[in-house]
Amino acid sequence: MRKTFLGLALATATAAVTLTGCSSLSFQDASCSNGEYPVLAVGSTGSACVSDDENPPKGYARYPEGKEPEHVGDKWDVYWETHTLDSKGRIIEVPGVSETS
Repeated sequence: MRKTFLGLALATATAAVTLTGCSSLSFQDASCSNGEYPVLAVGSTGSACVSDDENPPKGYARYPEGKEPEHVGDKWDVYWETHTLDSKGRIIEVPGVSETS
């Protein structure tokens, strides 16, 4: 009886995972590793990750506060595909890049 119950419980759990497609589990790639923060290439859509204890390299800047991408494909990651910072730190649209491309 115990083996039957254990088998039934295992089959039920397997079916639940299969039918839901693991929809309750969500994994997103982080923009940077622990101990790093993302930086934006000034004047383009390039980006990089910098160690928390370092300043951005020449030609890069920190993202504006509250507009940092945290995960690949999140709201700010998508936004910065068509926007960048100019040499004065102002947010601008990237010339020649459209939101539909």
